[in-house]
Amino acid sequence: MTDEEKIKAMRLARAIASDISLYNEQKIIKGIEQDNLFEVLKEELEEGRELYKSRVSQDVYTNANFFERAINDIVLRSKAHVKSKIW
Repeated sequence: MTDEEKIKAMRLARAIASDISLYNEQKIIKGIEQDNLFEVLKEELEEGRELYKSRVSQDVYTNANFFERAINDIVLRSKAHVKSKIW
């Protein structure tokens, strides 16, 4: 995996995570409040993961967790102000 592949994969993962966050704001807030975020966003996360997988090499997909990191950084951390039992 080249540095260029890593950079492109990270950008793609962050763009997909940003779209998930932008278009599902209320679902995310409700999922955090009710501690079932990943159930609530199951379809959106699967769709995003499939898009990511289709646009990066198998090596990048298998050996790096850029998509999961992007979900944590963009979807979860941006909602740290939401009251929840999980934090």
